[in-house]
Amino acid sequence: MITICLCMIVKNEEDSIGRCLESVKDLVEEINIIDTGSSDTTKEVVSKYTDRIFDFEWIDDFSKARNYAFQKASKDYIFWLDADDVLLEADRKKFKKLKETLDSSIDTVTMDYHLSVDQYGNVTSRVKRNRLVKREKQFQWIGMVHEYLEVWGNIFNSDIAVTHQSNRHDADRNLLIYEKQLAQGKDFTPRDLFYFANELKDHQMHERAIYYYEKFLKTKMGWIEDNISTCSKLADCYFELGNFEKEIESILRSFRFDSPRPEFCCRLGFYFFQKKEFVTSIFWYKLATQLEVPKDNWGFVNPTFSTWLPHLQLCVCYDQLGEYELAYRHNEIALQYRPEDPSVLHNKAYLETVLQTGEAKGTTHGE
Repeated sequence: MITICLCMIVKNEEDSIGRCLESVKDLVEEINIIDTGSSDTTKEVVSKYTDRIFDFEWIDDFSKARNYAFQKASKDYIFWLDADDVLLEADRKKFKKLKETLDSSIDTVTMDYHLSVDQYGNVTSRVKRNRLVKREKQFQWIGMVHEYLEVWGNIFNSDIAVTHQSNRHDADRNLLIYEKQLAQGKDFTPRDLFYFANELKDHQMHERAIYYYEKFLKTKMGWIEDNISTCSKLADCYFELGNFEKEIESILRSFRFDSPRPEFCCRLGFYFFQKKEFVTSIFWYKLATQLEVPKDNWGFVNPTFSTWLPHLQLCVCYDQLGEYELAYRHNEIALQYRPEDPSVLHNKAYLETVLQTGEAKGTTHGE
């Protein structure tokens, strides 16, 4: 059976680090914590789980800190987490089984990263990460901000998920690092341009974000998933600026990079829904339910747009057209994902009355 070292970089994580370590302490043989300048009780909390605590002077470079953490590892494989990540019980069991059965020829194991869930437990944002890597391969982290682990060789895609349970975060940290680099005249890679634009968008600096998204796309060197994501984020920016023509152009622009994705189909469905063009709206929402998100997709995925949301909107569209049986059918599908959603429950009661009495007194509720 393989041995595993957990490597983490932390700073002022007293509120979450204990929860994280508690969820993995019995799954690894070694825990290495790299502290980048905590002023709270992080080290005291960590000391309950390991004595391998190392200080690292923070130099605005996440890759250097993570690479330093990897250098401290001494086991067969390295597992990495952030302080506000956990393994839920089902994933703990999967992890344990993986550890007992993993072929030592595997160089890296991918795991899903569940970044957010809705109030009903449905994942609303997920992405794949190389989480468990063979130490002897000496894989390196690259990038000062939004760093990535460059891997190669024999890759195994697992069904294990790491769940992000953030209590807080420094919302300005990454933006300030990028601004500092920009002020120093450093050249941004296409990846840097993309993530810098993301930070600007998150800070409601929409016009400036648009500039850097366009600069990113003009390089024609971006990863296809980042290109597609950029189209979505440009649409968001234009929506916030009230430029709905540019919003639609950005949505359609995504089709230049790949076949339609559920998210863009839903956005087009909503566009025509607002115009009360329900037949066209139905076309796009139905397409969203029929498209499969590739399992090997390494980009950010929001299952909302291929599960309950288009079915809920189809329910409303069919109700508007007087097709109550179809409306009821799609609402029932939405109900499977959100059994306590007030809108879905309202629709169920309303449509059952319509189907029983033939009288439509009221209307369905959508998003």
